[in-house]
Amino acid sequence: MHRQRLLLFFNILLLVSSCAPKISKTITRSYAPLDYRVDVLVFDLQTRIPDGAEEMGTVKIGDTGFTTACDWKTVVETAKTEARKVGGNAIKITEHKPPSAASSCHRITASVLRIENAGEIAAVAKNDDAAADWDYALVHLYRFGGAGALVGFDVYLGNELICRTKNNWKTIIQIRNFGRNTLWASTESKTEIPVIFEPGREYYICCGIRMGVAVGRPTLQVMDKNTGKAEFDSIKFN
Repeated sequence: MHRQRLLLFFNILLLVSSCAPKISKTITRSYAPLDYRVDVLVFDLQTRIPDGAEEMGTVKIGDTGFTTACDWKTVVETAKTEARKVGGNAIKITEHKPPSAASSCHRITASVLRIENAGEIAAVAKNDDAAADWDYALVHLYRFGGAGALVGFDVYLGNELICRTKNNWKTIIQIRNFGRNTLWASTESKTEIPVIFEPGREYYICCGIRMGVAVGRPTLQVMDKNTGKAEFDSIKFN
């Protein structure tokens, strides 16, 4: 009985580890590990790192072939955890491969950094970023390639059709319907999400298709700005 329980434990451990992202690091300099509560700054592909930042090495978060826990937020948090282990308090993303037919995972390469004034930089980044001269909100809608490649669907704002999605696609729409609104889409089933639009702000909506009985079911998800911007910018098409 004890042997069976031990075998079950190792099987569960193997299953959990196989679902996790693949991690590889090349570290040239390290410091004492940081507490898990210490925030790690993230600089995206378009953001230049501050002067004086010390580069400590690189970390790659990829796909084992069985990885399922590999959405954007998870892979970035994994990279931040690896940075803390070697005393890094920032990462600079240098490469991002979005989900595709080859892999359903986000895969990133990032430089591990140590920055002396990280707290001041973080405080500036958290300032309100609403554009005071806009009389509209900008809505970024996007959809990765992969499952349901042949299935397109319309997206509505209330009773108004605002766009039609397809694989490997993105668009930007100006919205002036401020306050609480409902975005929805329908194929063989209907999905809807509430969104509160404010003038001068940007919103990111990730669209997708999940398995259905016949043609698949639409998904809509409001993303936080950093995640949404990174995913939106990663989609390249002619």
